[in-house]
Amino acid sequence: MARGKIQIKKIENQTNRQVTYSKRRNGLFKKANELTVLCDAKVSILMLSTTLKIHEYISPSTSTKQMVDQYQQALGVDVWNSHYEKMQEQLRTLKEVNRNLRRDISQRMGESLNDLSYYELSNLMEEVNESLKAIRERKYTVIMRKIETHRRKLRNCEELHTNLLLEMDARQEDSHFGLVDNEGDYHRSVIGFSNGGGPRILALRLQSNHLSLHRGSAGSGFTFPLFD
Repeated sequence: MARGKIQIKKIENQTNRQVTYSKRRNGLFKKANELTVLCDAKVSILMLSTTLKIHEYISPSTSTKQMVDQYQQALGVDVWNSHYEKMQEQLRTLKEVNRNLRRDISQRMGESLNDLSYYELSNLMEEVNESLKAIRERKYTVIMRKIETHRRKLRNCEELHTNLLLEMDARQEDSHFGLVDNEGDYHRSVIGFSNGGGPRILALRLQSNHLSLHRGSAGSGFTFPLFD
């Protein structure tokens, strides 16, 4: 059964369009290669897909530059010269833009003002004032953020101080943390050890003021570790 004739128009489905492009591109390159081998012809094909991908076929032992040079010689045109002129025009445009930017920067720094009219000077002043306004607003925002950060740290310190005071008051009222009265027989000392934010250890040491029974010792005592 013969295939139906395909109507030549744009394929709306993107997937089908891409598949058709890939198949026909490969077929076209195959035909170009056959033409090169059978007829000893120089063939160059440049294709650009809708996704901006470049696909190129050129006859073996031939470069793109050689093909373009032979094309120019056959037609009597200078493709490279026109391309060079376009590049020169783009360069001139970029130089003009750069020159204008440098002049604007210089004028905003208070330089190169002699050639400006009264109207241009007034506009420049308004632009500078708007810039200063934006800078001041940004400066105030940064200052307020720093002040808020400082206040937050200060509140944290005050809360920590208050909690420590409450903790000390609670320990003084708790009988487990009561201190031993010193009536001349013992000397008491409390040493605290802190481990970052973890539990703390309090060591309560009772030192006797009497001489120790052991020879050569100035006194004896007991150390009681208290865990918090």
